[in-house]
Amino acid sequence: MKNSKTETINQNTVNIDISDTGSIVEMINKEDFAAVSAVKKCLPEVAKAIELIVENFNKGGRLLYFGAGTSGRLGVLDASECPPTFSVPEDMVIGIIAGGDTALRHAVEGAEDKTELAEEDFNKAAVCMKDTVVAISASGNAAYVTEVLKLAKEKNCKTIAVTSNINALIKDYSDVFICADTGAEAISGSTRMKAGTAQKLILNMLTTASMIKIGKVYKNYMIDVNPTNTKLKKRAVAITAQIAGVCEEKALHILQKYNFKIKNSILILKYGMDFEQSEKVLKENNGILRKVFEKLN
Repeated sequence: MKNSKTETINQNTVNIDISDTGSIVEMINKEDFAAVSAVKKCLPEVAKAIELIVENFNKGGRLLYFGAGTSGRLGVLDASECPPTFSVPEDMVIGIIAGGDTALRHAVEGAEDKTELAEEDFNKAAVCMKDTVVAISASGNAAYVTEVLKLAKEKNCKTIAVTSNINALIKDYSDVFICADTGAEAISGSTRMKAGTAQKLILNMLTTASMIKIGKVYKNYMIDVNPTNTKLKKRAVAITAQIAGVCEEKALHILQKYNFKIKNSILILKYGMDFEQSEKVLKENNGILRKVFEKLN
């Protein structure tokens, strides 16, 4: 087993400790570009992973992220953004971090090394064959995520690995291996930096593209946003008015009447449907608004 490049010394930043503040941030910024470049190189694998996730979503399955430390926190963050952004159930995309919720704010000593924690979390999540399991780990060698993928394979789950180490142990247990080789960190081993940035970019793609594929977006409008605050209600009104071709006052009236169900409101305004008709046509087209428009226009 070879160590990840993230643990090696970055020759570009060996004098970072004696540099002025402007030079320090320039060094870090320059290194950050490597994260974007590394993600670009693994886009084919990201696309394969999305296809697996969508296939399982359409079967009623879930997406589960497992990680430790920074990787675990990023998984929890990405999962937590899905319900408000796409109005999906809170258990459709789940982020699980080694050490539990305490580990979101505090380091939990040795959590990433404990296979018993992995088994406990895996069983508690009641993972089944329809679910997609994603292990996130910069080194890809943490016992916690390796054990999770082993357990997932035993359940015949589809598995995805997100790492920065081409020699990662989790490669052996993944159906799709996504390796964003971000190289040595500006501060040796500090994977919350470039490796973490690459992970954030990849997780954004996994959920956003999957939600697009299951009809949560029309053009680039967020048509399934859950308007839980004033800003999001204004967004819902603007989206509905623009797509339905009506004024915002009329859009607001219909949205309020039908509990801010944007897709239904658009169809009611655009085609004069009642709510039941809009539900029926959306169901017939798997909730994909563009397909409805293609049939009705």
